[in-house]
Amino acid sequence: MAFCSNCGNEIKPGAAFCGNCGTPVVQPVSPSTQQTGGQVTFDVINRERLNMVKVELENATFRYEAGAMHYMKGNLEMQSNAPGMGKIFKSMITKEKIIKPVITGTGTVFLQPSFGEFTILELQNDEWILDQGAYYASEIDVELGAYTNRAISALFSGEKWFQTVVAGSGKVIINSAGPLEEMVLVNDKLVVDGRFAVARTSGIELKVTKATSGIFSTVISGEGLVNTFTGTGKVLIAPVDNYFNTLIHTVRAINNNVLRLQK
Repeated sequence: MAFCSNCGNEIKPGAAFCGNCGTPVVQPVSPSTQQTGGQVTFDVINRERLNMVKVELENATFRYEAGAMHYMKGNLEMQSNAPGMGKIFKSMITKEKIIKPVITGTGTVFLQPSFGEFTILELQNDEWILDQGAYYASEIDVELGAYTNRAISALFSGEKWFQTVVAGSGKVIINSAGPLEEMVLVNDKLVVDGRFAVARTSGIELKVTKATSGIFSTVISGEGLVNTFTGTGKVLIAPVDNYFNTLIHTVRAINNNVLRLQK
């Protein structure tokens, strides 16, 4: 007798999805892909001023963002599981990819190069809430989930309704526009004017608040609404884009201004 890993509902023999919540049924791992003391090594390398994630697998498995695989070499097998209806619904709201493929075996995998920054975050039996689009790859033992934001935070913070949650122990690759800085809060508050807060531990609460008290003060200050993080834990921020992303944004802004003048 099998039970759903998400809701605990009994699974009918041969079913591909849970009849209660739609979660895909985890199939038994075949001997050819079963991990027996395997190892995953992540490394961030730079080639021609582009950053790439290199993954070394020794009889092991890792998970990554759909479309991120660049090339791979060795005795490796790629697999993608069909998503449940719940994940499909969340994807329609968050615009994030719902399928997270896995690669199993022994060999080397390179993920897509980027002008952005890649940071290796090591979880030690803890839980992090990631900004939309920040998840890039992780060890297979790291659990993926979804965090539901409050209505006002979802509407005005830029984080939408759902955010990706990573939990457990293992390494996670985070994608960001610039280098990350770690802010440690102990019953403290961090105010961010923008969307450069990339990740936070689950003990930190996100709220959207006015920059100043009073409507008139908010208007004349020019700050409007800000993202406020409170509690005890850590927040990873990327306050400054790296050189290449800054250059890209500048060129795009100039191009948009030229197009407006031509109209």
